Amino acid sequence: MSARIGIVAIGRNEGARLQSCLGSLPAERSVVYVDSGSTDDSVSLARACGAHIVELDTATPFTAARARNAGFERLLAEAPEVDLVQFVDGDCELRRDWLAEAVAYLDRHADVAAVCGRRRERYPDASRWNRLADFEWDTPVGDAATFGGDVLLRVAAFRATGGYDVTRIAGEDPDLALRICRAGHRIMRLDSEMTLHDAALDSFGAWWRRAVRGGHAYAEAWYRSSGDAEPALRRHLASNLFWAGLVPGVALGLAPWTSGVSLAAGAGAWAALGLRIYRSMLRRGRSRADAGLLATALVGCKVAELQGALVFAWNHLLRGAPTRLIEYKGR
Repeated sequence: MSARIGIVAIGRNEGARLQSCLGSLPAERSVVYVDSGSTDDSVSLARACGAHIVELDTATPFTAARARNAGFERLLAEAPEVDLVQFVDGDCELRRDWLAEAVAYLDRHADVAAVCGRRRERYPDASRWNRLADFEWDTPVGDAATFGGDVLLRVAAFRATGGYDVTRIAGEDPDLALRICRAGHRIMRLDSEMTLHDAALDSFGAWWRRAVRGGHAYAEAWYRSSGDAEPALRRHLASNLFWAGLVPGVALGLAPWTSGVSLAAGAGAWAALGLRIYRSMLRRGRSRADAGLLATALVGCKVAELQGALVFAWNHLLRGAPTRLIEYKGR
């Protein structure tokens, strides 16, 4: 099985997280590490681990998509016999039994082009922001419409769909997943441990920037779909626009004529939204503390994601220039 599988890891200034990542990868398999302008010892560390190294040209803006595509091409140059590629982010540790389980599943299901499993947060209790990331990874198993940065893909399907879109600063994973599904393939999320992730979200600012990046990705996906966006994406964008744009905008606009009553009404609407989410989380078995944290975060996230959408609109539609990579770690 080892000759069939290659691994592409990507990173930028991941430090000890990268060491854990590379240390978790099976030594008998071809591994490519792609570095996006790290200023720490990531490259020398990866070289010492025996990985093939790709250092991206700093003259071109970095994106995860660009790194993964470059890693894929180098992997196939080094090991042309590979027909499966495992992508993994440099802040993730691959679980010991994942590859064997994932390959066995692909061997049994020829119509499945991509498999992913359960990603867990390494330090969910280190901060409330890390805990939110851990909740985010708790996704349903079975047929899926998307995947994240950690995924096992068939080489043939990756090539046929054109790989990752290198122009996207975020959202490159659901974009590729959508193209894979539209090409007639299936994506499966297994109930198996795949990776341990280290989000390193140690502050509100880091969590907020991450949400802004997500909002940028949603807006770009909608724009590039030319009005043919998936219904779930349209609903998500409409919800952000309504709650983070229309509700506060109307409340502020009417404030001078309502003696501030509109502001109270707007705040009440937001409180009602949070309460609805809170009760929904309780019904799903969350504790009161976790339900409260999730409700607060999901309401606040609408503002951050609307900010990301506005950043996209300003840069791409008004300035005609791409947005620079939105980073949230290391500040």
